[in-house]
Amino acid sequence: MDVPGPVSRRAAAAAVLLRTARVPRECWFLPTALLCAYGFFASLRPSEPFLTPYLLGPDKNLTERKEPKPDRLLVLKVLWNDFLMCYSSRPLLCWSVWWALSTCGYFQVVNYTQGLWEKVMPSRDAAIYNGGVEAVSTLLGAVAVFAVGYIKISWSTWGEMTLSLFSLLIAAAVYIMDTVGNIWVCYASYVVFRIIYMLLITIATFQIAANLSMERYALVFGVNTFIALALQTLLTLIVVDASGLGLEITTQFLIYAGYFALIAVVFLASGAVSIMKKCRKLEDPESSSQVTTS
Repeated sequence: MDVPGPVSRRAAAAAVLLRTARVPRECWFLPTALLCAYGFFASLRPSEPFLTPYLLGPDKNLTERKEPKPDRLLVLKVLWNDFLMCYSSRPLLCWSVWWALSTCGYFQVVNYTQGLWEKVMPSRDAAIYNGGVEAVSTLLGAVAVFAVGYIKISWSTWGEMTLSLFSLLIAAAVYIMDTVGNIWVCYASYVVFRIIYMLLITIATFQIAANLSMERYALVFGVNTFIALALQTLLTLIVVDASGLGLEITTQFLIYAGYFALIAVVFLASGAVSIMKKCRKLEDPESSSQVTTS
């Protein structure tokens, strides 16, 4: 029998609270249990104690022998010599520098572009298509990468100028995305930004690999990636982190646009010097042959 009055209302409210309190447990308990079970069975290796005796069996032609530990100083010396040999090649150094600098800027733009889009068009005010833009940019970037094989250009001559031109286009795309204030223009600029980067990073990967032996791939690509991540960490601490400047998102992207513009200027100067040197080399044999003839 229901008891009228405040007592019954309190009891009903308490029952509702108990029911709502039990809902979160039912929500998280099953996924947590599944994750725990997965971790347990993934770490469970019942055959591992028997694996070594099995491999050392008489029919496997394997023996248990301790290899001598390599001299650490010798390993470091060989590594350093390989490093110097790899980066003494000017084309490889050029492409590696662009790789590290541009990858740093690319990571910054990709990591914080959602914040910029939220500033331009808050998600609570309208429908957003951020995920679709990411998918489209990836797809079109893959198409651009596929089309790289059909580009006929002397990268040894025009590579640095190409890097300068496309770095300038990247800077323009980031600048437009930051200043226009229209979400669709932001989306279009981001797609252009990612297409150009994916195109150039593919060319850079090929050019670096072409100047290396296969044994040194891991060294060079590892060093390039490490430098890119170190620069990104430094840039984040200075521009984004509250312990640094802690700038607004729009000011951050203005700095990223200037960063890519600076890369363009550096490679424009380097490319101009390289082309001038090659032109002089082409002119020198002609002048020397004229002197010999006279």
